Amino acid sequence: MIAKKRATLTVVLLLMTLAGCSSTVMMDEPTIPEPRVVKIPVAVLLRIPEQFESFVHKEDVLGKESWTIDLGRANANFFTQLFVHLFTDVTFIGPDDDARDFEFDALIEPSIDGFEFSVPNQSKTEAFAVWIRYRLRIFDREGNNASNWTVSAYGKSQKTGIGGSDSLQRAAVLAMRDAAALIVMQMDKVTKISSLANGGVASPIAEPVKMAADTESRQPEQDGELDYGIFAIGGIEDDSE
Repeated sequence: MIAKKRATLTVVLLLMTLAGCSSTVMMDEPTIPEPRVVKIPVAVLLRIPEQFESFVHKEDVLGKESWTIDLGRANANFFTQLFVHLFTDVTFIGPDDDARDFEFDALIEPSIDGFEFSVPNQSKTEAFAVWIRYRLRIFDREGNNASNWTVSAYGKSQKTGIGGSDSLQRAAVLAMRDAAALIVMQMDKVTKISSLANGGVASPIAEPVKMAADTESRQPEQDGELDYGIFAIGGIEDDSE
């Protein structure tokens, strides 16, 4: 009887330990302040791929902690807000909608090429950091690829409370805002999307266009991609806002 009680207690303690080493970060809908810029006069279709809207990153850190970060709907809301602020006319369509059923100048499809994060026991600091690499594919009304822009963003948040889920969430939101700042400032300059207004047709592009919003990114470069200029704004940290 005593042996059975000890075995049961051991199992309970093991389950409690495992539960304590697993963290799930659910993203609130991030808000983007309306930028004080002149909107780009382009009629845009924004198509959110299913895998973008349901993006979840899972990772075991040093074999001790299990993290699940659900960017999911936050990503879709982020780009919805951003492009409403940025363009004069935005229409949102689903992943299965046929773009030919709509009137537009440019179709934009966002995706996530990479997501990384670090926690205090990795960096030996009291900070959580997040790196997100977005890709924006832009097509003209004829379906030609007008631009293929990679935007890397960085956010860092100091650890607060127990567990760190709130701090990691904050770092992810700051990375999103970092990406938003770059997209607002450089969208037309990099992609030439305004040239597609009123039925403009894209010129063929030879290579993807890449710009980084951070100077601390450790994202690996993809084979076959070239850097067409780096615009570094240093990322966003919560203690510097």
